[in-house]
Amino acid sequence: MIKLDFNNINVDDRLFVKPEYLIHPFISGNKYRKLKYNIQKAKDIKRSTLLTFGGAYSNHIAATAYAGKFYNFKTIGVIRGGELKNKIESNPTLKFAKGCGMQFKFIDRDAYRHKSENDFIEKLKVDYGDFYLIPEGGTNQLAVKGCEEILKEDDNDFDFICCCVGTGGTISGLINSAKPHQKILGFPALKGDFIREDIRKFAKKDNWDLITDYHFGGYGKIKPELIMFINDFKKKYNIPLDPIYTGKMMFGIFDLMEKQFFPKDAKILSIHTGGLQGIEGMNIKLKQKGWPQIE
Repeated sequence: MIKLDFNNINVDDRLFVKPEYLIHPFISGNKYRKLKYNIQKAKDIKRSTLLTFGGAYSNHIAATAYAGKFYNFKTIGVIRGGELKNKIESNPTLKFAKGCGMQFKFIDRDAYRHKSENDFIEKLKVDYGDFYLIPEGGTNQLAVKGCEEILKEDDNDFDFICCCVGTGGTISGLINSAKPHQKILGFPALKGDFIREDIRKFAKKDNWDLITDYHFGGYGKIKPELIMFINDFKKKYNIPLDPIYTGKMMFGIFDLMEKQFFPKDAKILSIHTGGLQGIEGMNIKLKQKGWPQIE
């Protein structure tokens, strides 16, 4: 059952959270939004197999695997890192995806860089037939269309809309559907702001900016202060955050509020894009470091 009837949660006089993670336990948040129209297109052109790409702990891989099971598609995951082939059972994300019926193709990181090239795709078609291809992270024009549906009429009175940024699809949808008075702020999970060019491929307006100071060292990087913030946030508001995307965004929002970045009377809406499945894998790494766990 796909649930879309949930209300924004007030965590501060000016700050609200749109809990997109409540859409579904496994096809949650922006992953449901991105897959919605892609799956419909796959059905319309009578494809029976979905093929996509991702890393060891990819939210997109997990969501696509479950969506395939849910909507009766075969699924293939092209996974970055040949060494992972023998680590499926110790990797929560890959183990879950396998349990949903996903078939894997593990490739080394050098080869993975060519995943969008025609020759690479044609070789995959030789192996797997005429599949429906979904890009890494799920971002394409149909994904952006789905993300344009995140904002509702009830969200019109917010001045700032904040979201995490990975491949740029979610923020592009928000940019396109925002009202003229609204400013979209993206918090990249990756170091640097090179993602701007990818966003410009899909975004139709200039009502946005990227806040690049809260990546904590880069994609998948984490520090004890972030773990503490995530755990304290959950205790105080009963809202779980993941360490790759939403935790960093929310940390950034609170820090900016403390620094009076936002105008005094501004209303802020943060989009909780899900990604909670990644917590289990991160906790394995944290345990190995001897650091506190994400609760």
